Amino acid sequence: MNGKPAASRQVSAVLFDRDGTLVEDVPYNADPGLVTLMPGAREAADLLRAEGVATGVVSNQSGVGRGLLREHDVLRVNRRADELLGTLGTWVFCPHTPQAGCACRKPRPGLVLEAARRLGVRPEACVVIGDIQADVRAARAAGAWGVLVPNAATLRSEVETERWTAPDLLTAVRMVLDGREGS
Repeated sequence: MNGKPAASRQVSAVLFDRDGTLVEDVPYNADPGLVTLMPGAREAADLLRAEGVATGVVSNQSGVGRGLLREHDVLRVNRRADELLGTLGTWVFCPHTPQAGCACRKPRPGLVLEAARRLGVRPEACVVIGDIQADVRAARAAGAWGVLVPNAATLRSEVETERWTAPDLLTAVRMVLDGREGS
């Protein structure tokens, strides 16, 4: 683990990236049968629920904009992941391609802001946990705190430049809970 927040902060919600963070990354997955949880994902979600912390998912799904899958497919995959995780509070995704220039696609803040709105919390009281720097940058752009949980797809330079990293999802959630205000 690389560091801990300098000061404790109020954490009302944890927002996860989907592919490569909560579930194994299957590029442009349209098949709920291919959904496999990442190690520790269910335990991390259970721990947050036990602590009364709201949860959600913020995910880029450019396969929709590329014509490789439909929004309906994304929703089916999300529902399957939600069943395996024990139901998270909200799922928000960006269907646009990187070239679309939308406000929602990570690293822009739109997904984080929308998830916070749906959960009824301030963006500043959110933590975003993801596997690439775009996830952490989206958090910062929204005023939230970001934690990077690297995997094989994460660039070494991203790991070296991020302030808060964790070796796995469960450790990241414990780090978040340990840094909460009043803990």
